[in-house]
Amino acid sequence: MGNSALKSHLETSQKTGVFQLTGKGLQEFPEELQRLTSNLRTVDLSGNKIELLPAAIGNFLQLKSLTLNSNRLTSLPPDIGKLKKLETLSLNLNRIQQLPPALGQLKSLRTLSLAGNQISEFPPGLATLRQLDLLDLSRNKIQNVPAEVSELQAIEINLNQNQISVLAVEVSRCPRLKVLRLEENCLELSSIPLSILTDSQVSLFSVEGNLFEVKRLRDLDGYDKYMERFTATKKKFT
Repeated sequence: MGNSALKSHLETSQKTGVFQLTGKGLQEFPEELQRLTSNLRTVDLSGNKIELLPAAIGNFLQLKSLTLNSNRLTSLPPDIGKLKKLETLSLNLNRIQQLPPALGQLKSLRTLSLAGNQISEFPPGLATLRQLDLLDLSRNKIQNVPAEVSELQAIEINLNQNQISVLAVEVSRCPRLKVLRLEENCLELSSIPLSILTDSQVSLFSVEGNLFEVKRLRDLDGYDKYMERFTATKKKFT
């Protein structure tokens, strides 16, 4: 990509606070962006070939949205934890295997999207994200949902298309969880904690494509209670 094109992008970004450069074959995070650390609020570099996010990402203190979908990232630098104003972090379709503990310092984060990566364990340390609304971990390699999940503040957790066969009972204790998506995993009917139906806030529990027929959920104790929440939520939106 020519320097003049990049220059005009930078000039526009200086005025708007938005830098968007998608599908241009970039192999690295543009160093020139360092000039705009004080006023960039949105960065979208999706559809490039970026393999590394530099430590300097921590200098973008005004950043509210960072999108790097469809790149070649394998990890994130600890410095990402400095982005205290970041509300959206979207890293779908990369090669990330695990997240740095510093991610738990993103106090303003509302959306964390990591669909289509290579994460094999449910990420620890996300309980500190008190503002988190959506956690998307679909299309990864996660095999179980651990007890620590009970401390997550997310309203929606998407775990579709993983390899989950174990679902901790504690998932029903998530204080704000309304939507739990577990389609196309390896769950048996006996792996479903009844407390999700009886004692949780979950009003949409999506389990199609597992090792049992969905209609067998109706035989479980507490299904009626779950349906009451499901119906009440539906009415709210119709």
